[in-house]
Order: sequence, then structure tokens, then C-alpha cells
Amino acid sequence: MRTAAVIGTGLIGTSAALALSQRGVTVHLKDHDPDAARTAAALGAGTTDEPQGPVDLAIIAVPPAYVAATLAEAQRAGAARGYLDVASVKGGPRRDLEALGCDLSQYIGTHPMAGRERSGPLAATADLFEGRPWVLTPTPATDTEVLNLALELVALCRAVPVVMDADAHDRAVALVSHTPQLLSSMVAARLEHADDSAVRLCGQGIRDVTRIAASEPAMWIDILSANPGPVADILAEVATDLGETVEALRSLQSADEAKRRDGTAGIERVLRRGNAGRERVPGKHGAAPAVYEAVVVLIGDQPGELARVFADAGAAGVNIEDVRMEHSTGQQAGLLQLMVEPKAVPVLTAALRERGWSIRQ
Repeated sequence: MRTAAVIGTGLIGTSAALALSQRGVTVHLKDHDPDAARTAAALGAGTTDEPQGPVDLAIIAVPPAYVAATLAEAQRAGAARGYLDVASVKGGPRRDLEALGCDLSQYIGTHPMAGRERSGPLAATADLFEGRPWVLTPTPATDTEVLNLALELVALCRAVPVVMDADAHDRAVALVSHTPQLLSSMVAARLEHADDSAVRLCGQGIRDVTRIAASEPAMWIDILSANPGPVADILAEVATDLGETVEALRSLQSADEAKRRDGTAGIERVLRRGNAGRERVPGKHGAAPAVYEAVVVLIGDQPGELARVFADAGAAGVNIEDVRMEHSTGQQAGLLQLMVEPKAVPVLTAALRERGWSIRQ
């Protein structure tokens, strides 16, 4: 691949353009908002100049509802040898393309499983896709050359290709992406009018659950409008669980001992089902989740503190498998959880204490 066109210079389009430009591909940028394209170009993502003839690959990076019309226009203009989109749903845009009579041999639907709470070209980074799954949804009509161009794009962005059926993809992202977004927003909405005294008690649990609630509503309206059925199906199942959980909690308030036992059993069921589901979430490097233990370090909010604790862990010969940070409300300190293999806990604990760190049990 020597040349590419990115149509839509938001977070995903600009990030892909940055990655391609850094690897020697000439990228031509286009957006319905010229300022967005110029901003992406100023960041080094490519040029706003029109290409002199067809490019190797056109990347359609617009909301799902606009994919078909945008791609059809590009095909009519003979803009590229191959075309792909990066929208977060796949079945709807493909059916729209069929209805418009587009040449599907030149097209493949894709979806990089990467993103941020912020949107727009200024949020883009060349390494956004590194190590992330990038779903490809070829059809029997997809030309081998187009599939190879898509695989080359994934490789240049240092992502991991995953081949799926388009409708299976949409059901999957409804479960692992779209429904969690709505649930996060619903939990965060409970905080909007909560007493200040309650909000001040926010700890890491509520921060984890509500992190993605900071996402841009307009972007999510576009996404959810393109995949409403599968999301509604999963939310209906969640609603059933919520109803049963509410009933179980009410039973715990009963004076009847049998009802209280039923309530306890109901709560235990949902918690254990949650344990079982969480265990299926892939762990480090996509492997089965490993069991790690936390070494909790009190750390000050000062420049260089994180670097120092990581350096001390490295000097002790301990590999940090994961990191979590819990900030202390109203204090210039936090609790840093260093996740390590169980056998490394005494080694790391002793080494950090020797270097003056305060370890919390």
C-alpha cells in the first residue's frame, strides 16, 4: 500500500491516518468539515490535497448511518482500488450498500475495537490500535485483493485481525460495548442529583463503572441507532436480572425467615453468575485470566512517584502484570495497586518497604 484516502477525520479516521503516514503511506484526508481535515493534516496525518488518480485504499470513517452513501459516492468517483469502513456496526451498512447497488467485490466491512472517551482529530493517536482486535467481515463477494489491503492496514496499525460474520459482530459488540455504555450512563445518571455528601464518598468502584459514561452522546446516538435490536435484547435480559435482584433485596427486608433465605439465595446467584462471566474476560495477551494478587502502595501526588515505584519493582526483579490507581478524595495521595503473581508478593513487599514505601494490607 502506497496511497490511501481517509474520508472522515474524527478519532478513528485520524488515528488510522497517523499510523499509515508514520509508516510511509501517502494519506489524503477529506471530511464534511474542512476544519477537521485541516486539523488532522496539521497533526501529521496526511494532506488535504486531492489525489492524482485512484488511491490503493479508501477508508470510510463516518458514522454508521452515512457509510453507504459516502462509500457509494467514492465508488462512483473511482476513488480507490479497494474500500473499507470502520463503523462500529456492520450488518446495517452492508445491507444499505446492497440496496444502493454498490460493487461489494471492492468492499470489506471492518471495525477496530479501540476508542477513547474523547472524540475528534485532536484526540487521535498513531498507537490507538496497537494490540487491539480489528474485526474484518468479508462476504463471498469480497475480492482477495481488497481483503489483503484490509489485512495490510491492520498490520500497519499494529492491530490484531479477527474475521467474523457481520451480524455476529453486531450481536457481539452489543454485548461487550454498546450495552456496557448504556449501563455505565445509567449508573452515572444516579449521581447527577445526588447529595454532595454522597458524591464525596466516590471510590474506585464507582469510578470504574462510570468511566465510559463520559463519552460523547452524539457519537453514541449514531452507534446505537444502527444497532438497536441486539442492544435492546441484551438490555431486556439485564432488566429481568434487575427485577429478580430487586425482589431478592426486598425479601431481605421481610420478617419471614424463609423469604430472607430466598432473598439471600437470589443475591448469591447473581453475584456468582457475575463471577463466572468475569472469569471469561480475556486476561493478559488474550490468554485466560490469571490470578494475580495486589501489593498496595501509598503514593504521593508528586512528579516522578510512579516512575520511582516502577523502577524499584524492576530492581527487585518483579514483573508488574497490571496496575490500578485509587485516588484519595481531598488528599494529595492515592493507593497504587500493583498486580503481581502470588509468589512475587513477599518479594515485592519486602523490596518496596526497604526502599521506604508505605505498604497497605
